[in-house]
Amino acid sequence: MFCVDEKSQIQAFDRSQQVLPMMPGIPQRPTHDYVRSGTTTLFAALKMATGKVIGSLHHRHRAEEFKKFLIKLDQEIPADLDVHLVLDNYATHKTPASKAWLVAHSRFHLHFTPPGSSWLNLVERWFAELTNKQIRRGVPKSVQALEKDIRAWIASWNTDPKPCVWTKTADEILERLANCLNSIPDSED
Repeated sequence: MFCVDEKSQIQAFDRSQQVLPMMPGIPQRPTHDYVRSGTTTLFAALKMATGKVIGSLHHRHRAEEFKKFLIKLDQEIPADLDVHLVLDNYATHKTPASKAWLVAHSRFHLHFTPPGSSWLNLVERWFAELTNKQIRRGVPKSVQALEKDIRAWIASWNTDPKPCVWTKTADEILERLANCLNSIPDSED
């Protein structure tokens, strides 16, 4: 079981001046302006049981790149295993080319999250880790440098992967949702 999604429009940008380092009592001080160098898209699959990530970087974000990512998953996951993918309803996941590939590879089973429920897909939590611990802190001067940094971070993550664990039961989540809906006037309509 893998949680799959894409993080598109990851920007490679360099600050217009050198980032001033942290010192006792003084936070790190980046400049507000920057120079854009392009973008990349990361397709990622988070193995729910172990936390290991399979990633693939592409310069575009289309069904063609999604299909290439599926091929990578097919090559990296042992052939005797069925592959269950949790993913959102993005159009690239449902194109005729994607559907044809999936029909030809019957071991792949797709499970779509409901619209507006991206929080159910645990790879989104991993994307937040990547953003907070690598992308936001980096200052790559090119798309190639950005992609190198992302690949290195994935490799580092996979040396000691951590599975995402729900801290609430399904009943607790549903109870909280019901309480929230009850607090909204006319929510029963």
